[in-house]
Order: sequence, then structure tokens, then C-alpha cells
Amino acid sequence: MWADLVGQRPVITALRRAAGGDGMTHAWLFVGPPGSGRSNAAVAFAAALQCESGTGCGTCKSCHTVSTGSHADVHLVRTEKLSIGVDEVRDLVRRAALAPAGDRWQIMIVEDSDRLTDQACNALLKAIEEPTPRTVWLLCAPTVEDVLTTIRSRCRLVALTTPAAAEVADFLVRTIDGMSPELAANAARASQGHIGRARALATDEQTRLRRRQVVQIPSRLTSVGACMQAATNVSEIAKDEAEAITSGLDAREKKELDSAYGVVERGRRPREYGPALKVLEKGQSTRAKRRVLDVVDRCLMDLTSVYRDAIALSFDAPGALVNEEMRVEIEQLARVTTSEELLKMIDAIFTAREQMLEFNVPPLLALEAMMVSLRLESGPHR
Repeated sequence: MWADLVGQRPVITALRRAAGGDGMTHAWLFVGPPGSGRSNAAVAFAAALQCESGTGCGTCKSCHTVSTGSHADVHLVRTEKLSIGVDEVRDLVRRAALAPAGDRWQIMIVEDSDRLTDQACNALLKAIEEPTPRTVWLLCAPTVEDVLTTIRSRCRLVALTTPAAAEVADFLVRTIDGMSPELAANAARASQGHIGRARALATDEQTRLRRRQVVQIPSRLTSVGACMQAATNVSEIAKDEAEAITSGLDAREKKELDSAYGVVERGRRPREYGPALKVLEKGQSTRAKRRVLDVVDRCLMDLTSVYRDAIALSFDAPGALVNEEMRVEIEQLARVTTSEELLKMIDAIFTAREQMLEFNVPPLLALEAMMVSLRLESGPHR
């Protein structure tokens, strides 16, 4: 069960000890950068707590049912929405108050604890403050600051780190049939330690193509028109990728709803079907917006990697670049900009990210303002 936790040996050691009773407590907070394996760590820990041997062996019935999401005493909450509401948390709290069906633990995993609403946080806080004897809460969030102070103060902290590129590459070669070490190394560098992103880059040519289009943007920002076009391109890339992710799921959910209400293509529809369809479509619309923001966010991190590589070259830092295959273009970017200008460009990217994620600025508008800030004033050959 621990095999998918790449580069997290100290975390694995601590969790294994806790599963054996050394330092065990009723509430845990898993934090770490995107792709570091927060939810994987929580699931592996849950499996170890339920494991027949107490180690997370990965072969017993308990480990298998936890990994497949079918264990009766392990409940995982994740959301495709922008937030987790109080009703979902109250339902989880009610289940947490029940005795486990087996002879071990009742485990509640909240994958997106940073998305809890204020009311949801208050409902969760009461459950953590007054825990039932055999209930364990496993919360996941990007950083400690993303979780309510009163909640995190009652949890044992598990901090995951960004795995090294070599560790990610080794994981790809080990887990993907026919994976070449060279492609795995390129995908690991480009992912910047994000395991899921590395896997996608290693296995999907379209994902690699979309990333290549993004990282080639900086050298082309030589005019306001080019900036506007680049913003449009990133927006379109995000929409296309989000559509590819959500279209199949949307169609499947619609088919399941039709089946539940006995609706056929030209048949009569029950009165209750209309409101249920509206709720479904609203949820799908919210999910689509989140997916677009997630893809744009990844694009911004890919852009940031180019400017960081340029800064590294400016200071003659040793080691491979994140975008090693673009070394010539990045050397040129480093020649025509100063390190101070590169830092300002990175700051512009994070400003755009904050505008979209925190203040709901439309992605295209934020991207246009950002691209203008990234413009090379005198062209690429200054």
C-alpha cells in the first residue's frame, strides 16, 4: 500500500509506527504540494490501520477493499465542486458516530479539506473535538494555512515533500509497462514532482503537445497582439482539456439519471425529472469551471518553470533544467532579460493565479493582463 508514495520515506516510517500503536491519535492532517501524494498517503494509512497484519501489506482483503474504495469502515469525501458544504460534512459526522462494522477503526478521509465552507468547518470541528473512541479522521490540504486553525491544532501533522525527479522517473519506469528511462526522465522533470502529471506526460502524446505549446509562449511575447493571442491560446487549451476530461463523465451521469427516472429518448418524463436534471446540470457546470481553472493553473506552473530555468542560467546554477529540451530558447530568454525582470514576470504569473483562484476573475481576462506583463519590451534579440 505504500508503493505509490514516491520520495516520502520519513512519512511512511512515521505512519507505519502509528499504525502499530506508536503515536496513534484520532485526527491527522496530511499536507503537501499538488501531486505529492496527500490522498494516497491517507488511503495507505487507512489500509494499514485496517490491515489484518497491521502493516498495509496490500494483499489482504482489508487492504484490497480500502484501495478499491469498498471497505465498509473507510469513507472518503472528495468533491468536483468549488467547495464542500455543511450537509456533506454532517452526513460524514453522523457516520463517524457509528461503531465500525469490523473490529478495528471507523476512518473518515476528507480529501479536499481546504474546500470546506465555514459551516462545514464548524460541523467538522465539533466531531474532532469530541471524537468517538474508534473513529479516525484523515484530512488532506495543500498547506497548514488552508485549514481552520482550531481544526489543525487538534490534528497530528503529516508533511509530504515534492519528490525528486529521479525518484519520479524510477516510479514511472517501475509502474508503466514499456516505459523508456529517457521518456520517464523527461516527464519527471516536466512534472516538477507532480506524480499524476508525470504519468500523464509519460503516457499521452496530446498532454505533451499541450505542455510544449505553453512553455514556448515566453519567447513569442514580443507585442501586445502576441500577448492577446497567447492568452487566448492558453484559455482554449484549458477549455479543450477540461472538455476532454468532463464530457464522458457528464454523459454517463445523464444516462444514469435517465435510467433512474425511467426516461427514454422520446418517452414521457416524470414531474420530478426536471428539477433533478437542473441540479445535475448545475453541478456539471460548476465542475467544468473548476476543471478549466485546474488546467489553467497547471499551465501557469509550466510557464513559471521557464522563467525559473532562465534565472538558474543567469546564475550559472548546476544541474538539469526543468525544460532541458528548450535550453537554447531559455538561454536566449536569459540573455535578453535581467534576473530582476524574470522575478517580476514570475510575480505576474502568481498574481494572475491569485486573481482567478481567490477573486474569481475570468481566466481570459487574468491571462491577458498577465501576458502583457510578460511581454519582452524590445523583442527576443535585445
